[in-house]
Amino acid sequence: MKEQLEETFGVMVYQEDVLKVCHHFAGLDLSDADTLRRAMSGKHRSKEEMKRIVDRFFSNCREKGYSEEITKEVWRQIESFAGYSFSKAHSASYAVESFQSLWLKAHYPLEFMVAVINNFGGFYRTWVYVHEAKRSGATIQLTCINKSRYKTTIYGTDIYLGFIHIMSLQDNLARSIEEIRGDGCFADLADFVTRVCPGLEQVILLIRAGAFRFTGKNKATLLWEVHMMMNSRKQDHIRPLFSPPVRSFSLPKLEQGKLEDAYDEIELFGFPVSLTWFDMLETQFRGEISSSQMNDYIGKKVRMVGHLVTIKYIKTIKKEWMNFGCFIDSDANFFDSTHFPQSLKNYPFKGSGTYLILGKIVEEFGYPSLEVEKLAKLPVKRDLRY
Repeated sequence: MKEQLEETFGVMVYQEDVLKVCHHFAGLDLSDADTLRRAMSGKHRSKEEMKRIVDRFFSNCREKGYSEEITKEVWRQIESFAGYSFSKAHSASYAVESFQSLWLKAHYPLEFMVAVINNFGGFYRTWVYVHEAKRSGATIQLTCINKSRYKTTIYGTDIYLGFIHIMSLQDNLARSIEEIRGDGCFADLADFVTRVCPGLEQVILLIRAGAFRFTGKNKATLLWEVHMMMNSRKQDHIRPLFSPPVRSFSLPKLEQGKLEDAYDEIELFGFPVSLTWFDMLETQFRGEISSSQMNDYIGKKVRMVGHLVTIKYIKTIKKEWMNFGCFIDSDANFFDSTHFPQSLKNYPFKGSGTYLILGKIVEEFGYPSLEVEKLAKLPVKRDLRY
């Protein structure tokens, strides 16, 4: 065992360690050892086959003269390893990738976050990575017909969301805008409609996403204009040789507030850009303390306000569900929460949103978290258009 596991100080850490112990200690051939490894990794085999291999393991150990006590102890270690099995090659690959990612995030934080957003991977939803980019000094810009690309783009510290993030926008249209723009930027809404030949519903999506704000006109005015423009001409999706004349007309001043913009953004992107989650709350209360003050309140009961980032579900030793939560506060900083079974039963999470949380600040390994007693989802301002 020392010879096979000296590299890992006598502990089976990698899947390859199981192979080595089964082969060199118990004398199993490598195919049986690999079958055992695969079964322990969740790739199930038949019960009969597993029983045959386990019986051979103990039989071979008896033939080698090992005591029953030693054999059972080695088998116990193999079994206890099952829930943590990991390939050594994967471990090395993840170590390299983790170090490279950490270096890039430290030295090129904005470019790194744009790459993560465009990769559509990771544990969190897109808005969390956008939030992280903002914390790192970026200015988040909505899609722009003359600036954005199919995917999210960075210009200095300005990050322009890509057309791909606009829900229900047709993929071929999202890809064609940048290509057609190669002949020159779009002068206005009429120029875009003439050159791109989109459908009315698609242009409405782009207007609501803020993609025509460079014109200096608000969304309400642009929506009137596009209806007048596109309802009066034949929709054949063929680019005309010459730009057709645009009918001029005057409109009364139309109002468009940031709250309406934020609701458009939530519907189209999944998160607000013009406002923060906290700006949309009915209450002005932002908690008795922020996450940066938690270390000063260890052992004390406080009320905090946080927007839910993610929830981790685990079972206690009594097989009851409990949660670990992650939130951001109004200062855009993260804090963690612990929800024990009784608290979770009485005050469960109610989906995405911003919560008022009552609990005690506790500390473990130098890191504070909120041990939750009560939890309530806070109401948001009503969308006055509906």
